[in-house]
Amino acid sequence: MTTGARRRMGVEQRREQLIAVALELFGRRSPESVSIDDIATAAGISRPLVYHYFAGKPDLYQAALRRAADELTALFAEPCEGTPGERLSLLTSRFFDFAEAHGAGLSALRRATAAERLLEEVRHTAYRRLLDRLEIPAPSARLEVALRSWLSQLETTALLWLDGRHIPRQELELQLVQGFAALTAVSAAHDDGMAALLRDLLAKEPQDTPFGRLAARLAPLAIG
Repeated sequence: MTTGARRRMGVEQRREQLIAVALELFGRRSPESVSIDDIATAAGISRPLVYHYFAGKPDLYQAALRRAADELTALFAEPCEGTPGERLSLLTSRFFDFAEAHGAGLSALRRATAAERLLEEVRHTAYRRLLDRLEIPAPSARLEVALRSWLSQLETTALLWLDGRHIPRQELELQLVQGFAALTAVSAAHDDGMAALLRDLLAKEPQDTPFGRLAARLAPLAIG
């Protein structure tokens, strides 16, 4: 993210620029291989000016990771409407939007040892928000495993998709949403509570929603 000719910015504007530059660099390379000179060059400013805004690379690195974590947390906090399948679909689409716009930041969070606590905070918030989307106040142990597994799959799939985009995004989003129903169905085969949850979820879905279309496709397979 090279800015070209140096230009004057306000304090907050310059800090924001440096955080964005740092996120991009840390997302593409290991933190050890990124120097303050690299950041200064990409921002189009001098090395001393970077130190004017941040105490050093560790300070800037933490600020960049914190920014990525805050933006990702805010994504899961946004309200969703519709059936459970439609809510998951909208959340999945928003996550892919985030990955497209901030893929470097997401990569930096996932690869940074220093970000383990931040990323765990984000994942915990995402898990709680997902329970809200599905209107489930007290999840069972099996449901928690299914939800956390799905969130992990969402993260991984979005980043893999960015590296080549070999599968149409809409197709992949639908597959992910329906994948949650599939995870629930597998657990339902071993647990009456999960079976009741799956029936409740599917009962709320019209045929033209992600879960409804999946149920329509699976029904002939179950009969045959």
